[in-house]
Amino acid sequence: MTDDLNQSHQQAVVSALQSEFEHFTLDVQNLEDSDDLFKIRSANTWLAEAATHKVPKMLFDRFWYEGELCIMFADSNLGKSILAVQIANSINRGVPIAPFEFEADAQPVLYYDFELTSKQLEARYSREFADHYIFRDDLYRGQLNDMELPDGFTNFNQYLNHALERSIVQTKAKVIVIDNITYLGTENEQAKDALPLMKHLKALKTKYDLSILVLAHTPKRDMTQAITRNDLQGSKMLMNFCDSSFAIGESQLNNSIRYLKQIKQRNTEQVYGAEKICLFNIAKPHNFLQYEFLAFGQEWEHLSKRSEPLNQKLIDEALTHKLDGKSLRETAAIMGIHYSKVDRLLKASSKTID
Repeated sequence: MTDDLNQSHQQAVVSALQSEFEHFTLDVQNLEDSDDLFKIRSANTWLAEAATHKVPKMLFDRFWYEGELCIMFADSNLGKSILAVQIANSINRGVPIAPFEFEADAQPVLYYDFELTSKQLEARYSREFADHYIFRDDLYRGQLNDMELPDGFTNFNQYLNHALERSIVQTKAKVIVIDNITYLGTENEQAKDALPLMKHLKALKTKYDLSILVLAHTPKRDMTQAITRNDLQGSKMLMNFCDSSFAIGESQLNNSIRYLKQIKQRNTEQVYGAEKICLFNIAKPHNFLQYEFLAFGQEWEHLSKRSEPLNQKLIDEALTHKLDGKSLRETAAIMGIHYSKVDRLLKASSKTID
């Protein structure tokens, strides 16, 4: 009798579990049928779907992968556009920038250039405006037209977003470079302006399966400090929305040297951080202005050194020699310091010498 009761209880439990499972399955199906703003799936379903997608490949070593919205930022006049065109050309031809890795296939690239005129572009990719570098025909460049706002658009940014999407569809390019972010919104350093801009770029990336490199500026920064995400203009909002980011710095040992540093990454570990920055010269060996790799280094070696506090005794001593009629170089020789420091000591003094 007891065995019959136990068996009956077990059957009831199994029946209840089957009913619950069927109800759960029905609920999941109902969720999938009612997709709107949110696409709801189980975690396992997402993993199974992700397994059918290709593994992202390197477009520019660990700095930028396929499917990423990446931000490259630097101060003005450090050569952001030079490196961006070089990266675009590398992807378009399927040839890596030595010694960095490249895994993707050669493919069309669409470069939106809001910086250079066509004549300035020619100067960089020719020899004295002759013997032009020959790009592939599917490296497309977009430049703004000087035209009135068409009917149906309430402001320039709305029309710009429309034109961006239209040209992406026309060229069928999956790799996009935007040079630079200033022209895609007003006052991007403000979070309220950066948010809709980054949302639009991410929406384009998802809709068309794009890889997007965006160039951006840094405000004036302390050259004694390492570059961080806080040095990007509009840093908090822009960094939150991008997948990866890297920066160009200027060496304080030699201002002709540039360095690259990873700032943010999702598809990889940080390889090119402060302990392994990538050092470059900018050169034009023939008719193509480019970054040429020099070596790896450590960032602290290329930062400005903080000035030591000026000693009041040294200031007084320098003033005494000045009052005695000694020149800067004579005072420096007497004090055993460089004449430029003597000048700093005198300028730091609160006394006025006629």
